[in-house]
Amino acid sequence: MPALTSGASSIACATPAAQAAFLDALGPAELRALPWLFDFWALDHQLPPSGDWRSWVILGGRGAGKTRAGAEWVRAQVEGPRATDPGRARRVALVGETIDQAREVMVFGDSGLLACAPPDRRPEWIAGRRLLVWPNGAQAQLFSAHDPEALRGPQFDAAWVDELAKWKKAEEAWDMLQLALRLGDDPRCCVTTTPRPTALMRALLERDGTARTHAPTEANAANLARAFLAEVRRRYAGSPLGRQELDGVMLSEIEGALWSAGAIAAANCDVVPDLHRVVVAVDPSAGGGDVCGIVVAGACYDGGADNWRAWVLEDASVAGSSTTWARAAIAAYERHQADRIVAEVNQGGDMVAAMLRQVAPTVPYKGVRAMRGKAARAEPVAALYEQGRVRHVRGLGALEDQMALMTHQGYRGRGSPDRADALVWALSELLLAPERTAPRVRGL
Repeated sequence: MPALTSGASSIACATPAAQAAFLDALGPAELRALPWLFDFWALDHQLPPSGDWRSWVILGGRGAGKTRAGAEWVRAQVEGPRATDPGRARRVALVGETIDQAREVMVFGDSGLLACAPPDRRPEWIAGRRLLVWPNGAQAQLFSAHDPEALRGPQFDAAWVDELAKWKKAEEAWDMLQLALRLGDDPRCCVTTTPRPTALMRALLERDGTARTHAPTEANAANLARAFLAEVRRRYAGSPLGRQELDGVMLSEIEGALWSAGAIAAANCDVVPDLHRVVVAVDPSAGGGDVCGIVVAGACYDGGADNWRAWVLEDASVAGSSTTWARAAIAAYERHQADRIVAEVNQGGDMVAAMLRQVAPTVPYKGVRAMRGKAARAEPVAALYEQGRVRHVRGLGALEDQMALMTHQGYRGRGSPDRADALVWALSELLLAPERTAPRVRGL
């Protein structure tokens, strides 16, 4: 190829005469191949880093070219020098939040695998099997992060994961995928996502085997509508949402957060002492499809009215009907041999007690009614963390994600902070209004 081989940006910045000279110097085969040479056209953040990595995380703002980078990386893995030659990968997992999103974005999207494929290397889509098959026999299968168990049987030598930061079952699906990446000499995963400060994202970015690239929305301005860029700059520039969704920055702290990332990390522990009390707190869901917050916590008495310490033992939150969450709460009560179930009754009133006692008629139960807003109720509980009086067992990522989004002004996440609400009820019962006498250790 002639001069200006440093990439498309060089051509874009060159004079019209230089651009014309460059194209005129190309032969017919080179002209046909040029649109499909992604290494030539790619922006820096769209090219895989060098070195020995297991996961490549592409953090970017909306429209920064993450999907195109993921699709082209898959192409580079499965394609050989000629259309029927094997590539380095033969079995690829394509994992989106849902099957529909994986199909419409990763396969059929404007920057998806079919759009990026040269005519002689275009894979065939087999809808009934959710499968792409390339002319050289390589295959890519679609999966939904909502169904982590579907990843239990298959095995792969490469994977492309899209929008990991907003998966509802992120840790379960990610763990199943890592166990399935076991073929070949060097199985790797490409992650394309707008950043959110979830527990999994924080842990993934801190691992030695993770490489990352990053770009704001503006990096791909040449391929975006000017009206879109002007509007999002006007509405979101300088805001926390703008930093996350446009600048592609994973915010380590939300402004005004009640729980800092450091406080949450410091609360994690590996050892739980003998406990004097254990409660199961329930924040009932408003509708059948919503999540019901169910959190189990226990307390240990060290002597003196204010010397209680608490350990958060389990997040047993569940989506479903009132019967579903009632059974889940009773199961958690029995699993931890709890002393009492505490449930908010603002939504359901007497129905909450009736549902629990329909499952377990003699369960000890206390109804609590919210007289203040969520943030106001959470503030004294957050202060307990600052005092070092609360610890968490490990593995409570979904709960901790909600805690990190609770601010003095309210909840900054989507939906309702059901898990965090249940946590507040549990710790309020144990530490802010505990039994003031020193009980014996449970079971003794």
